[in-house]
Amino acid sequence: MKRDTQQRRAIVAALERAGRPLGPREVLQAAAPAAPGLGIATVYRTLKALLHAGRINPVHIRGQSPRYEPAGKRHHHYFRCRRCDHVFEIAGCPGNLEPLVPRGFVLEDHEVVLYGLCAACRKKGPSTR
Repeated sequence: MKRDTQQRRAIVAALERAGRPLGPREVLQAAAPAAPGLGIATVYRTLKALLHAGRINPVHIRGQSPRYEPAGKRHHHYFRCRRCDHVFEIAGCPGNLEPLVPRGFVLEDHEVVLYGLCAACRKKGPSTR
């Protein structure tokens, strides 16, 4: 991986500190206080390098640009708030999904994404959906 810079350290720290997957603009916002002058192009380049080095994993949510989280986490799923668009980790997994698989099929992987309102948005009132 490329040299260790203040900006790179700030980006890695922002991802580790967040406790949830972040999009590039969220990374910029979280890392900027520790790296004055940090720009979105540097964030994108650093995310690409971290991804290539296996230090982060992409999180794909239907209809959204990828978000990123530190690599090495245990299997987990996600909750996406429909109001603020933040994505949160859900610890664990619902368990054995084999009974849902059609006869003769082989389950190789799965994703679970729950949608609704996060606690902060819920306090603001009911969803408009």
